[in-house]
Amino acid sequence: QHTAVKWLGSERIVAYTEGLHGKWLFSEMRAIFSRRYLLQNTALEIFMANRVAVMFNFPDATTVKKVVHGLPRVGIGTNFGLPQTRRISLATPKQIFKASNMTQRWQHREISNFEYLMFLNTIAGRSYNDLNQYPVFPWVITNYESEELDLTLPSNFRDLSKPVGALNPKRAAFFAERFETWEDDNVPKFHYGTHYSTSSFVLSWLLRMEPFTTFFLNLQGGKFDHADRTFSSISRAWRNSQRDTSDIKELIPEFYYLPEMFVNFNNFNLGIMDEGIVVSDVELPPWAKTPEEFVRINRLALESEFVSCQLHQWIDLIFGYKQQGPEAVRALNVFYYLTYEGAVNLNSITDPVLREGVESQIRSFGQTPSQLLIEPHPPRSSAMQVYLLLQTPLMFTDQAQHDVIMVLKFPSNSPVSHVAANTQPGLSSPAVITVTANRLFAVNKWHSLPAHQGAVQDQPYQLPVEIDPLIASNTGMHRRQISDLLDQSIQVNSQCFVITADNRFILVCGFWDKSFRVYSTDAGKLTQVVFGHWDVVTCLARSESYIGGDCYILSGSRDATLLLWYWNGKSNGIGDNPGNEFATPRAILTGHDCEITCANVCAELGLVISGSKEGPCLIHSMNGDLLRTLEAAENCLRPKLIQVSREGHCVIYYEKGLFCVFSVNGKLQATMEIDDNTRAILLSRDGQYMLTGGDNGVVMVWQVSDLKQLFAYPGCDAGIRSMAMSFDQRCVMSGMASGSIVLFYNDFNRWHHEYQTRY
Repeated sequence: QHTAVKWLGSERIVAYTEGLHGKWLFSEMRAIFSRRYLLQNTALEIFMANRVAVMFNFPDATTVKKVVHGLPRVGIGTNFGLPQTRRISLATPKQIFKASNMTQRWQHREISNFEYLMFLNTIAGRSYNDLNQYPVFPWVITNYESEELDLTLPSNFRDLSKPVGALNPKRAAFFAERFETWEDDNVPKFHYGTHYSTSSFVLSWLLRMEPFTTFFLNLQGGKFDHADRTFSSISRAWRNSQRDTSDIKELIPEFYYLPEMFVNFNNFNLGIMDEGIVVSDVELPPWAKTPEEFVRINRLALESEFVSCQLHQWIDLIFGYKQQGPEAVRALNVFYYLTYEGAVNLNSITDPVLREGVESQIRSFGQTPSQLLIEPHPPRSSAMQVYLLLQTPLMFTDQAQHDVIMVLKFPSNSPVSHVAANTQPGLSSPAVITVTANRLFAVNKWHSLPAHQGAVQDQPYQLPVEIDPLIASNTGMHRRQISDLLDQSIQVNSQCFVITADNRFILVCGFWDKSFRVYSTDAGKLTQVVFGHWDVVTCLARSESYIGGDCYILSGSRDATLLLWYWNGKSNGIGDNPGNEFATPRAILTGHDCEITCANVCAELGLVISGSKEGPCLIHSMNGDLLRTLEAAENCLRPKLIQVSREGHCVIYYEKGLFCVFSVNGKLQATMEIDDNTRAILLSRDGQYMLTGGDNGVVMVWQVSDLKQLFAYPGCDAGIRSMAMSFDQRCVMSGMASGSIVLFYNDFNRWHHEYQTRY
C-alpha cells in the first residue's frame, strides 16, 4: 500500500523501495494533501490529472515539508475554495476546514450530503489509498425487513445524534458500565474496544471485488473467513451492528454508489453457513430487488430531509467536538486510546519489537479521523425554507406561465443548433451563448435575479434593462458569424460546437480540412486551427475536472478515432496563451470501426463514452484504454446522443426513439421507446432526472432509474434542436427550429417524494 520514499537533497528524484516503481510528472500533479500514517504526520497523498492518487510515507514530518516545497504549488486542488499554495498543502485539517467554503455550500444546498461527507473525509485524512483510514459513511436506514420502504416515515431512519454503539439502549448501557467501571492505570477509559472503521472491516464489505479479495486472503492466511462471519446479508449486518458488542461498524462510501460490491461476479467459494445457506451474492432487503435499486434507495435516504437535518450531529461525533474529551464521554463515543491522533509518538519508541507491536495495535484498532472542529457543526438550511424561497417569485395563475419564463426570438429565423449556459457564480461574464444552423452565434448576458431566477439579454447591453418576463425583443443584436466553409456532408447539430466554461471561446468542428477551430466569442475572430485527425471531425465534447480545474476537449471523427485534448484550466476553460493549447492530443482512443456520431467525456469519472454510426457504444478511460462495450438491445442501432452524469448514469439515445440507461460498469438498467425524434438530452447534476426535447417541440422530464415519464412542459410552436440548463438547474433553455430560445422554469424537487408529500 505504501512506498518508502527518500528525498535526495534538492534534486527532484524519488527513490522507491519494496519493489514498487513508477514515474509521476510534476506537470500532472493537481492536489497535494498532508496525510497521517499509523497516526504520525509523515505521509503525502498526491492526486494526478489522470485521476490516479499516490500515497507516500516518509521518515518524518520534516521530510514531508521538504518534499512539498520541492513539488508544484498546487495546494489541495481547486474545488474547496482555497488558494493553491504549499502552505495549504501543509495546513492542518482544522485549518483547511475553517478556511474552506464547503460548509457554507452544503448549508445552502449547493452540494449534496454525499459530496460534503467526502470533503470531510478527505481533509480529515481518510483515503482510498489507506485501508486503515478508509472514508467512513453513516448507516442511515434502519428498516431492512419490509417489502416496501417508505422514506417519508421517520421510524425508517437512524438517529444520527448517537454513535452506532449507543442506538440500542441495552447495548448502550453495557458500554456505559464498561467505561464507568474501567480500572487500568496504563489504559484510559473507553466505551468501545473496536472501532467503526478498520482495514479488516473495509475488506469484509468489499470482499467480492478485486483487489480487495486478494487483500482479504492475504490478511486471512490465504483462506476466506467462516461463512457465518462473512458479510452475506445487509439486514444481518445491520442487526449485528445493533446487538454484537464487538460490532459497531459504520459504512463505506461504496454503499451509496457501487452496486457491484454486493455481487459475487467471480464466483468465489465463500462457504456454507451453519444453517446450510450457501454464501454468494449479498442478500438484499426485500424493498430492493436488485443491487442497483438498493444503492439508489440508500442514496435517496442519505440525501433525504431526515438525514439532512441531523447530519451535522453525526459529523460532531466522527469529525467534531464530540469526537473526544468530556463531550465524547457524554455522547458514549470514546474509543480505545490508540485510535486517536497524538496518542503515541512512534519515534520515541527505540525498541523495534515494541514499536512493531504498537504499530500492529494501531492497525488492528482503527484510526479516528483528525478532529476538524471543537464547537458544534452548524446545521443545514431548511429545505422547506429554501423551497418556499424559490417558489415565491413565480406567482402566476396560468400553469403555462408558471413554466415558461421567457421566449427570446432571433431575427435570422435559422434553427438554434446549440445552446450553452455558463452561469455559475464567480464568472466574470455569465452568459447564455447560442449558435444557429447557419453558424451565427450570440453572447446573451445573464443577470441573476432574486431567488435564483435569471434573464438573458443580448451582448451589447452592459446594464440590466427591463424585459417582459415572457417575451424578449432583441433587435439591433450584434451577432458573429463563423464564415469558414464546413464539409457539406456534415449535418450541423449541437455536437458540432463547444463553448469554454468562461464563455471566451467557441470550438467548431466539421471543416473540410479535417480540423476543428477556436473562435473568440468577444471578437468573433479565428484564434486557432487544430489538426490531428485523418478525416473530418464530426463531434466535440467538453468536461472539467473537479479536483484540478482542468478542462478536457474530446473530438471524434469520420475515421472512427477519438482524440482527447487537455487545456490549462486556470481561466476556467482555456489557457492563458491561446494558440498553444493543442500541441498534441493527450490520448488517442480507438476501437470503433466507422464514423463517430456522438461522444461524451466525464473528467469526474475519468471516462469517455462514445458511439459510432455502425456498432456498439464504447467506454474508454481518459488514458485511452478501452474498458468495455455497452451492449444494448438488438433494435438499438446508430447512437445519436450520449449524456453521462458524474454519479455514473449513462444515457444513450439511438435512432427511432430508443433510449438505454447503463451503469458506468456496462450494465443495462432500463430501456424505452418514445414517439419523437429526439435532438437533445440533459441529465440533472445528481443523475436522477433526464430532460429530452425533439421534433415534437415538447420538453419532457424522466426518472433515469426506470425511465418513467414525470412531466411534460407546454408544447412549443417548433421542434427543439438543443438544450442547456443554468448552473443552479432552475432554468432550462431550449433552442428551437424556428430560431427562438424558450426558457422554462425548472425545479427537480417537485418530483422528489418529500416535496410531493410534505410541501
